[in-house]
Amino acid sequence: MKTTYTIDSAHSGAHFTVRHMMITNVRGAFRTLKGTVVFDPENPADSSVEAEIDAASIDTRESQRDTHLRSADFLDVEKFPAITFRSTKVEPDGEGDWKVKGDLTIHGVTRPVVLNVEGPLAEGKDPWGNIRSGASATTKIKRSDFGLTWNAALETGGFLVGDELKIELELALVRAADASKAA
Repeated sequence: MKTTYTIDSAHSGAHFTVRHMMITNVRGAFRTLKGTVVFDPENPADSSVEAEIDAASIDTRESQRDTHLRSADFLDVEKFPAITFRSTKVEPDGEGDWKVKGDLTIHGVTRPVVLNVEGPLAEGKDPWGNIRSGASATTKIKRSDFGLTWNAALETGGFLVGDELKIELELALVRAADASKAA
């Protein structure tokens, strides 16, 4: 049975990890995201995902770094306010796991990516009567593939910011008919 869900922005997150100064990982998140998930476990080809992240909502817990990441050196949020994902294919990848292929657009550049997805999980009813589910997704991208090439060479060799980004999504989903009353 095909079910349409709305991403519950207040209970969902888009997180990333990138190597900093060749020695440690810096984690960050985007605080504002929205979208729709259509899921049909009987016919995965009829499933789809559309999501949009507010690029200016980036948060790495360091305000100067966040300001730099919003600038033209990186995300250029004035020119490219949204990061989007639109699925092109959904296929099973084991029990309860899926490969969701789609187009990711960052900084005005669109590239194909594959999300490794767990879920949607079994539905449950929240205290307000909404039917909810959840899903987790991961992928890795190279930021340079999306035109995010700013960097600084380190005196000891290497670069200030790594090229590989690990992306993790935690999605709280509300059946679309119930989304208007989600708390």
